[in-house]
Amino acid sequence: MVRAYIMVKTAAGKSEALLEATRSLSGVTEAHIVAGKYDIIIEAQGEEVYDVMHSVATDVRDLDGVADTRTYICLE
Repeated sequence: MVRAYIMVKTAAGKSEALLEATRSLSGVTEAHIVAGKYDIIIEAQGEEVYDVMHSVATDVRDLDGVADTRTYICLE
């Protein structure tokens, strides 16, 4: 099992709607609005790195209101 954290920067006023949208995506285990450079942090899991990068990260980038993302794969 591969775990990753996806940092999401949202357009102004979009964080609440995007939080709900990200929580409903397959592979997302948790999502939270945070203060700082990014607006939402998502924890995601998949069987392989490709699963996380292709499905979850791509699905998040395709959501309306997402301005930028950064994906960090856990190495443990």
